[in-house]
Amino acid sequence: MKTTLVITALCTSLTCGIAQASERAETGWEWIEQGALIVDVRTPQEFADGHLDNAINYPLYEIEQHFAQLDKGTQIVLYCRSGNRSGQAYQWLEKQGFTNLHNAGGLVEMQQSK
Repeated sequence: MKTTLVITALCTSLTCGIAQASERAETGWEWIEQGALIVDVRTPQEFADGHLDNAINYPLYEIEQHFAQLDKGTQIVLYCRSGNRSGQAYQWLEKQGFTNLHNAGGLVEMQQSK
């Protein structure tokens, strides 16, 4: 009985994580369709290996220089490999006063949700 409960709880948490990841990617696509700026915060090498159409590469470690002149109300969709670096970029940009941000997660996640 305990094993069944543990397996059920594990499957439920995995399903919720997948649904949440899919939702953030789908929202990312909605914003992109509305004309949002698509920013890939991965390294230039990762970007060269593949990226979303019309994305620009602003690596996380260079974020300050790329966003300094950008209007803080610009609609921005951020993504990386897994959602970690784009999450860091989101937090940093939010602290700088940017108000129209979305962390769409990882590249594969985005590609699979389209």
